[in-house]
Amino acid sequence: MRIFKFGGASVKDAAGFRNVTSIIQRFLDDKPLAIVVSATGKTTNKLEEVVAAKNHSVTEALALLDAIRQHHLTIVKELFGQLPAELDLHLQEHFVEAEWIIEEQREMQVDYIYDQVVSVGELVSSRILAAWLVHEHLDATWVDARDLIITDESYRQARINWDETNRRIGNRLSASLRAGNIAVVQGFIGSTPENNTTTLGREGSDYTAAILANALDAGGMYIWKDVPGVMTADPDFFENVTKLDRLSYREAIEMTYYGCKVIHPKTIQPIKLKGIPLYVKSFLKPEDEGTVIAGDIDLEYPPIVVLEGKQALLHFSSADLSFIAEYHLAYLFGLLDKYRIKVNMMRNSAISFTVCVTNEPIRIQHFSTELNPMFKLVIDPELELLTVRHFQESMLPGLIEGKIVLLEERFKSTVQMVMKTSRPIVPRRS
Repeated sequence: MRIFKFGGASVKDAAGFRNVTSIIQRFLDDKPLAIVVSATGKTTNKLEEVVAAKNHSVTEALALLDAIRQHHLTIVKELFGQLPAELDLHLQEHFVEAEWIIEEQREMQVDYIYDQVVSVGELVSSRILAAWLVHEHLDATWVDARDLIITDESYRQARINWDETNRRIGNRLSASLRAGNIAVVQGFIGSTPENNTTTLGREGSDYTAAILANALDAGGMYIWKDVPGVMTADPDFFENVTKLDRLSYREAIEMTYYGCKVIHPKTIQPIKLKGIPLYVKSFLKPEDEGTVIAGDIDLEYPPIVVLEGKQALLHFSSADLSFIAEYHLAYLFGLLDKYRIKVNMMRNSAISFTVCVTNEPIRIQHFSTELNPMFKLVIDPELELLTVRHFQESMLPGLIEGKIVLLEERFKSTVQMVMKTSRPIVPRRS
């Protein structure tokens, strides 16, 4: 059994859906296959704009949602030549569900609204892919991930109920796959026991594929990207980037923890537990080898650079200049966990404590509002976090040129720096 995951870039238009189908046909043999698919192109970003617009104008939010609908209908018409009646019905159902949430007047939690609306992206892309596979004479079945992946009510960052999820996948998916059906499942989404849609965090489709792979004891998991495999740095930002042919699970976990965008951070653990190899391959060149992630033996690696934007430093100090003790830290981390603020780096001294976090202004605002007056808080936004694994000292000056390093941490073979762009000092005219 194999799990394929296709991201939004692979299904951004009609040509993308055709290419995905050709890849599935290329690898179709006697092994059962489940397909996890993300929302098309930048649809998630556009749906986030819909959620933001609801706060000030329902009319604007509905107009933005309709534009997303029309984009998907254009893809469908380019694929099929016309709009198939059954597919049209399913797409309308998903968009109407989002409209209900947008038009709802009662007060609802913002993160709850987000999950109900943004999940539409995966629902409609998976509907289109399943219908197109059937059109191309493949035995494909659309499966609702919300019937399989059961979570708590932590909207936008839902936690998996593993026992119930494994039971449902075993009962509802396993037999169908072994009968020869291709299951088409949405990435990124799940459901509470009360049937409220949840999401697993941005880029969470990789995690969905890993959950399925774990529950089904898959022989392999494949992530199809627009890059040749896992690279030593993001080719959009750095030159002289090379592909890594092989990574251990441990190294992959380290890279994703530090912000490597090729794989979602939660992806590795579920497949590592079952010893399932992960293949990262290019949907542009599916015949190429890509990168394989497997095994526990650490290899020799070249320097690996990860640059993470949208960071902020939170500087805490005690109002009375008393020591930052363990109970202070316990309180702060409890509050960080409550508002699901991701800590990427930290440092403490006698009377201060600093954390580098992913900069989500609304969450940080709620956090700061609840913060006990015993603490003073200074927020330093709009920063970058540079992580270099297996670094060489000679390469660091070039990486931080034009930057001001605000916080630096070194341990073993890894260096991390929180930076901001420096502004040239302009002499004052006399």
